[in-house]
Amino acid sequence: MTFSVKKIFIVFLLLGFTGTLMKAQISAPGLGDANTAFWSAFGVKRQLDSLGKKQALSYIAIGRKSSPDNDNPFSKQAILVLNHEVSHSFAPHQQYSYAISYRRQPKYESEAPYDKENTEQEFRIYGRYSYIFELGKKFKLKNTVRQEFRKFFDAGFHQVEEDFQLRTRIKSQLTYNLSPKNNQKLAISAEALFSISHLNEPDAQWESFGYREMRITAYYMFNIPHSPFTVDVGYMDDLIRGSRSIRHGGVHYVAADLIWNIPYQKHH
Repeated sequence: MTFSVKKIFIVFLLLGFTGTLMKAQISAPGLGDANTAFWSAFGVKRQLDSLGKKQALSYIAIGRKSSPDNDNPFSKQAILVLNHEVSHSFAPHQQYSYAISYRRQPKYESEAPYDKENTEQEFRIYGRYSYIFELGKKFKLKNTVRQEFRKFFDAGFHQVEEDFQLRTRIKSQLTYNLSPKNNQKLAISAEALFSISHLNEPDAQWESFGYREMRITAYYMFNIPHSPFTVDVGYMDDLIRGSRSIRHGGVHYVAADLIWNIPYQKHH
């Protein structure tokens, strides 16, 4: 295969402008075992219809993380993400979405000085279903089931140890409307991840299906006055089963996203 990162980015950019307004923050992905991590994304949201039922979000994002021997979240490059997702609120309190994603992650040696060992690429498709409960005028509870298919390659698009993975994610998020001024909101969530992988090495075989990690997040969201931009700032604690970091309370993330909101425009 001869795809380049530049070509992939152009595809996602074109997808993003075919159509978009996800109402939640851009959640940080897992970046593996570390002490601390940083995640930042720039997204474009567009409303696809005049009723606000169909929406989409395209974003580009980077992540960085610490080495095992320090707490600097900017120490090493951790991931590059290109993502495009479309959602549809098809019934009262119900929503589904589907997405395609490309991810590029450096892999580092497990021993000091933790030099870069290789690069892994991932193509991901996923779908999710959400049910939203309105809890009075201030609170909203959103429960989501998300199913993913993840395919892995090395930097040259050759097979790697893990061939592909099927992953199920179950998430509950509680959102509180802080103030109508600048549309300020606070959201907290907990998400459990379960997966099964097919391996290429040492022999072609399936791993057992099981629980892998828990992600706990807290986000503050607001609109920048007199602009089409929204800012999300937050914290995530990633509790990875069997990892070194879980003995120290998990991997601690700081996240910041900037989102450009584009309203629906009727085409003649």
